[in-house]
Amino acid sequence: MIPSVLPTYSRAPLHFVKGEGSWLIEEDGRRFLDLGSGIAVNVLGHANPKLVAALTEQANKVWHLSNLYEIPEQKALADKLVENTFADTVFFTNSGTEACELAVKMARKYHYEAGADRTEILTFHGAFHGRSSAAIAAVNTEKMVKGFGPLLPGFKQLPFGDIEAVRAAMSDKTCAVMIEPVQGEGGINVATDKFLKTLRAFCDETGTLLIFDEVQCGVARTGRLFAHEWAGVTPDIMMVAKGIGGGFPLGAVLATEKAAAGMTAGTHGSTYGGNPLGCAVGLAVMETVTDPDFLAQVNRKASLFRQKLEGLVATHPGVFAEVRGQGLMLGLKCVAPNADVVKAGYEAEVITVPAADNVIRLLPPLTITEDEIAEAIARLDHAAIAVAAG
Repeated sequence: MIPSVLPTYSRAPLHFVKGEGSWLIEEDGRRFLDLGSGIAVNVLGHANPKLVAALTEQANKVWHLSNLYEIPEQKALADKLVENTFADTVFFTNSGTEACELAVKMARKYHYEAGADRTEILTFHGAFHGRSSAAIAAVNTEKMVKGFGPLLPGFKQLPFGDIEAVRAAMSDKTCAVMIEPVQGEGGINVATDKFLKTLRAFCDETGTLLIFDEVQCGVARTGRLFAHEWAGVTPDIMMVAKGIGGGFPLGAVLATEKAAAGMTAGTHGSTYGGNPLGCAVGLAVMETVTDPDFLAQVNRKASLFRQKLEGLVATHPGVFAEVRGQGLMLGLKCVAPNADVVKAGYEAEVITVPAADNVIRLLPPLTITEDEIAEAIARLDHAAIAVAAG
């Protein structure tokens, strides 16, 4: 008999009943150090007092209005995002998948309004943009698309980081290039500054829009507010979610005035997107992560964590091969099966997240302390010993 919850997830037998900062408490009382953050979502940790206060205050005012009316909290968060990014305008969604859908629509509508028959979007192997029809078509791997055809047409996949492949693929039908500056699900693969700069230049030369998917790598995860800032380039359209709500379902599409020109009244909408609760929490997150001192602390802790992880790799060459990533978006490329490492982590009471290319992701709350980083290394060491012992 099918369970009451559709069985599309392969779940670990863990039942967390409470969270405190970097920690999750199992119903049996065990305390797990959370290096997953709900897959890069809980950027300020569990039950962060500032976010709890923002949510509680808003809950005592109004929960939902719909976008038939002005929403002051939505305007405040949009203003904050525009003030701190390349963007001129913002549309709020509930998730990264919904952000992808709008990014695709926005890019194609831009060229349609310009009178150009340009609908093809270039994407990259190893990408993950969500699980909607457009998002899986953009990636087009057997795992994502098998049984879900026919696929939405208009996407072409290229090797990640191969600028010559981009040059060869661009044509008068190319509408946009969509890329994660740091691939998460794909195995913590970081696009080089040179690649992103050249990509921006190609797009400018050809009138192609550049879409950055910063759903996982954005919101201070890499030590800058958004990962593309390290390369000194800006997109025309950007997808954001996960960390922006600090655990509350919230996403957004940020865009320049030019790229968004085709999205006029009635061309897109959302019942829940940008509701007062989500935007109140999102504003509290943004007020924290845009603080230069906060970002400096993220970078300091990221350097410490990476240094200790390099030592862990050297200690366990039969389990780990290398450290990857940027900021507090780190990955351990495994020699042993990554599923075994994740499972051993559960036994050592430390949470990690599997990814492609036999990688485990380390995505701790950005508020993790130095003592907790030391504890994380100790628990990962115990897990590695267990894996090596078989």
